[in-house]
Amino acid sequence: MLVDAITAEFSWTKDATWVPLSGGRTNFAWKLSRALGDDVVVKLYQGPALNPLFRNDPESEALLLQRLLGTGLAPRHLASLSTDAGECNVYSHIPGETWQKDASIVGELMQTLHRIPGPTELRVAPGGSDALSAKTVSILAKCKDVSRVVDARPEKEVCEAQSLVLLHGDIVPGNLILNETGLHLIDWQCPLVGDPCEDIAVFLSPAMQSLYRGSPLLDTEIIDFFKAYGVRSAQIRYRALAPWFHWRMAAYCQWQSENGRPDYAAARDLELAALQRSRNR
Repeated sequence: MLVDAITAEFSWTKDATWVPLSGGRTNFAWKLSRALGDDVVVKLYQGPALNPLFRNDPESEALLLQRLLGTGLAPRHLASLSTDAGECNVYSHIPGETWQKDASIVGELMQTLHRIPGPTELRVAPGGSDALSAKTVSILAKCKDVSRVVDARPEKEVCEAQSLVLLHGDIVPGNLILNETGLHLIDWQCPLVGDPCEDIAVFLSPAMQSLYRGSPLLDTEIIDFFKAYGVRSAQIRYRALAPWFHWRMAAYCQWQSENGRPDYAAARDLELAALQRSRNR
């Protein structure tokens, strides 16, 4: 059992209360509190992700938590365990609230992250319109009703990125925790090395903002984000790639909507509308 494995590793957890944590859409996580010392999180992975866009890799998460120790960007890794219930990571709990407003602080955090060298052990994500198109086609191959998304395919080609950086891979509001010490990133199960526009696109995605925060970012908020991010070349590249990112996310939302998450249908429509707007810029 998971509880037995955790107790054997951390004796103090014998009498701890396991409080389920909400927000994650893939794995199970609990907060364990202790009388002296910080709370910890036990994260149980549900195995390799069937998700066609976001991976679920406990080894990569442990690697990144260890590499980011002392940066303030991520929780502190405490242990990795193989249990009868599955693979799990144990790490420090970051108290606070999920991010809701002020896109500039996310831009600052992302700039800091993208300056950190990525471990060579990480998967390198292919970039550019060809790679985004191939991924979108592979997602649509898993769907039944694809006509609206297929018809929205962008046309303008964009080359692969010349600069590759460390990517979180899933910077959505639910993975951003704000407290008195600043903004922090959790849920590192799908890190990559690749085009910085990958992280930018996931954060700016109207679908992800709507699903996690309740509404897409305003144009003024997007401007604030890029001002804080501070890399003009990345902003220019993102504008060129935006139709392809919106197309891929629309396909992902279609897949989710056909697999038990009807709220993703409205999110798909947000991406298709954003795709059309991005074509006209």
